[in-house]
Amino acid sequence: MPNPAFPDAPPGGVVSLMLDGPAGPLEVAVDIPEAGVGVRDVVAVICHPLSTEGGSLTNKVVTMAARALRELGATTVRFNFRCVGKSAGVFDDGVGESADLRAVVDWVRRERPGHALWLGGFSFGAYVSLRMADDLQPDLLFSIAPPAGRSWDFDDMGLYSGPWFVIQGEADEIVDPQRVYDWLARLSELRRAPTVIRLPAASHFFHGKLIDLRQAMQDGVHAELPAFGAGPAA
Repeated sequence: MPNPAFPDAPPGGVVSLMLDGPAGPLEVAVDIPEAGVGVRDVVAVICHPLSTEGGSLTNKVVTMAARALRELGATTVRFNFRCVGKSAGVFDDGVGESADLRAVVDWVRRERPGHALWLGGFSFGAYVSLRMADDLQPDLLFSIAPPAGRSWDFDDMGLYSGPWFVIQGEADEIVDPQRVYDWLARLSELRRAPTVIRLPAASHFFHGKLIDLRQAMQDGVHAELPAFGAGPAA
């Protein structure tokens, strides 16, 4: 069965659908900008945190990041990696999840070929999106609390050289902020350094700091916002 078309939905609508993924169906949510917001020709794909620790497309950091972008006129796509929610398959420590991401991005690009693609994620989702950035070449990359220094190899990341920003909580109890800064310092010797947005007193899940996260997201993408396309939503 062919994948569904990119949905036409009312302003502020959320459309749930299933895509064909490499391990079976993938559960996807497409979020449309709110009424009265100018619609921009950009689709942002956002990856969720660790599947084995309860991460999903409904994670509050993921949904706040999506909200921040929709307030600027972007359409956002959240999806469940394999083994999460209605998505088929088993956890694959980032390898299979990278293939899941490619399937979602390929669908977005087929359905919205004239739109900019923004790509990013939170924690494990940041790792997966970084892992695929060289291959997928998004127009903008964003990483929220990338888990450098944990289970995954960040020293072998590619040399994606497009616009990129990192948001890191200074009180992160799961990802050591200094390990993130040290990794970025090493990486900046090889490529253009990303913009780093440090949020004081913010924990890994940004408890009590979600509004600050929303502002950080909007600040991070500001310079890369494309022109309005379809005009204000009705």
